[in-house]
Amino acid sequence: MGTKNVSLGIIIPIFNEEKTLLTILKKVNTLKKYCDLEIIVVNDGSKDSSGEIINKNRKLYKKNINLKKNYGKGKAVIEGLKQSKSEYVIIQDADLEYDPKDIINFIDQIKNHNFDLIMGSRFIGNQRTVLHFWHMIGNKFITFLFNLINNTTFTDIYCCYCLFKKKLINVDALRCKGWGQQAEILTFAINKKSKLYEIGVNYHGRTYNEGKKIHYYDVFSVVYWILITRLKKFFL
Repeated sequence: MGTKNVSLGIIIPIFNEEKTLLTILKKVNTLKKYCDLEIIVVNDGSKDSSGEIINKNRKLYKKNINLKKNYGKGKAVIEGLKQSKSEYVIIQDADLEYDPKDIINFIDQIKNHNFDLIMGSRFIGNQRTVLHFWHMIGNKFITFLFNLINNTTFTDIYCCYCLFKKKLINVDALRCKGWGQQAEILTFAINKKSKLYEIGVNYHGRTYNEGKKIHYYDVFSVVYWILITRLKKFFL
């Protein structure tokens, strides 16, 4: 392991995650021994007891942002990015689909190689639940499209875990408030000088009965933001 002291902000968007929220906060806190950790929770207008859980466990995070209504994950991430003071940032969903233990590998790679961006991938990881067929097709399509127009070779651009240097992003230029925002961030973050890496992560996907929120038709929004952000990048 290298000696670089990693300053890492973890943004946790929250919308009605009362069943898993406390568990994920405790899991994320175990990363404190590996980096200078800044945990930012963003309550995106939850209607369940998520807000109460946040208020009762203030020692488990550094900053709390409370949005009055549900704007969407993208908006929650933008607000978290505005507040983060860390050199690197990663998004952690409040469910248990991704295990924060995998972030240790991201931190080690930063310490050793000073990457600008590390993308996770569910398809080169050790374990994952079986995905819905049309989700898989949609993911393959948007990943192919992104790689084609950005000259990259990612295998899973919609893995939740994407760690990047915050300075690569002009937060004020981000516009997407929904699922397309990850494609927007990725497009702005990569350039010819960016040092990119990909890491396999484990994935334990929820069913819709368990609270899964993304649907196959969200691929259309993602495609829009891949294309429009690439065009905008030429003029910024």
